[in-house]
Amino acid sequence: MRHRRFLIASSAAIAGTLLLAGCTAGGGPAEIEDHSKDFGFNAEGLPIVDKTLTLTFGGSKAALAPEYSEMELVQQWEADTNIAIDWENLPDQVYAEKKNLMLASGELPDVLFNTGLSDAEIVQNGTNGTLLPLEDLIEEHAPTLTAILEERPDIRAAITASDGHIYTLPSVEELGLVAYPNFLYINRSWLDALGLPMPTTIDEYHDALKAFATQDPNGNGAADEIPLSFRTDSFAANPHDLIAALGGQPENNDHRIVRDGKVEFTADTDEYRTGVAALGDWYAEGLIDPESFSQDDVAYLSKGKSGTEILGSFFWWELKEMVGDDRMSDYALVGILEGVDGERLASVSNNQEISRGAMAITRANKYPAATIRWADRLFDPVMSAQSNWGPIGVTLQEDADGILVQIPAADGESEGERRQRVAPGGPKITTTDDFESVVAPEPRAKERQDLVNEFYAPYQANEGYPPVLLSNEELDRVSFATADINTLVKEKFASWIVNGNIDGEWDGYVSQLKTLGVDDVIDTYQQAYDRFQKGGE
Repeated sequence: MRHRRFLIASSAAIAGTLLLAGCTAGGGPAEIEDHSKDFGFNAEGLPIVDKTLTLTFGGSKAALAPEYSEMELVQQWEADTNIAIDWENLPDQVYAEKKNLMLASGELPDVLFNTGLSDAEIVQNGTNGTLLPLEDLIEEHAPTLTAILEERPDIRAAITASDGHIYTLPSVEELGLVAYPNFLYINRSWLDALGLPMPTTIDEYHDALKAFATQDPNGNGAADEIPLSFRTDSFAANPHDLIAALGGQPENNDHRIVRDGKVEFTADTDEYRTGVAALGDWYAEGLIDPESFSQDDVAYLSKGKSGTEILGSFFWWELKEMVGDDRMSDYALVGILEGVDGERLASVSNNQEISRGAMAITRANKYPAATIRWADRLFDPVMSAQSNWGPIGVTLQEDADGILVQIPAADGESEGERRQRVAPGGPKITTTDDFESVVAPEPRAKERQDLVNEFYAPYQANEGYPPVLLSNEELDRVSFATADINTLVKEKFASWIVNGNIDGEWDGYVSQLKTLGVDDVIDTYQQAYDRFQKGGE
């Protein structure tokens, strides 16, 4: 019987059905003999194979997810395709502990689903032959994904390694939310009690915080008010927009932004220095929570729900999570304040809506053609919606316009909890257009999307760094240096605000950044950015 052969990179001989050609210690081409036709492989239509084919899947799953074989959608996949799956997916933390041992031992499942692989692990395990390159398989057997990648070269670039290979499949959810994670809220009831307007400028905001600190807005006679609290290096509690308003420097967790095609380091500019120094002045006035530099999420979120209302203003993703149902009406979203120079600057994060690592095919797989056809079905927009939120009839239903909308969750269960129980995740793509014509955002997501579009997106100050997959060499150049650089920036940020010593230490700090290799890091990210703009080549 004739079998299709696919090339993978390999650094060692692999037994079984692999046919090796010119394999060397430094890596060389190796052929995998595809046995999909042994099971009556169909190039089109359903089922994918005439005789039941069983594949082993490993990877991670949500904490509340049942065994995947129990999920209604997964059972439908098997019935449609005639591909049965022996699921070995584990809760995130358990899988993280076992992942490296699995990859090192070579005892691999056929597929990694929700792979949990870092960029470094994708590149390493792709170049050493553990993961199959997928670009030829996609072109030949995945017409849905091929059409998407042709229309969206940015998605192709995001999943393409510097060697030109695609080792993992993407997960995409384009709502425009993660670019602006740090929502700034203020206690509106305190403003009303003190006769203050909703601040629209950084000076008005400062004056409101000053009043919170000195005029007992909660009326208990104690100086227990916290005018402003935040967290440093958090996903959604950072005061980046205050640095922009006070100094003019857009900022994010990575201290790396893009403007006009140029990659910039943010934490060594005069504008950054000015912004941090101003926050130091605020701290000296008693406007900033001293625990902002040490608290974890648990301690932070508890402040909005304390017995006596003590929190004046804060950064967080969602109001309800911080203050609870009973106090939501006491607070209002501030958004982007007019800065000292008269501009409104909304800092854009590097959080990505295009993710890689949703699925990979390993060298243990003898049926890559059937496997990639199975995966390609998940990129149909309707199927992607179900993979993401759950099956039609359980979490989704069509409205009068034929758009999939959320079925309200049962009493006692949130939408997020339900989603974990019924949606397997994995490879999927829901684009901005799909949210208009296929599936409506979850109500809570639509609410946030509206807030982003009103309060943040109009004032975008920079571009986020795109989802570039760095090469092994590039990762070697930036990984350790970036960790040291970010540690220094975080430590100095806290020290300068609390101790007010930025002027005396600034020159030494900038010199230390150069010693740590900040210029080489930015040059490397620029090189990778330029490659990404050319489609990953």
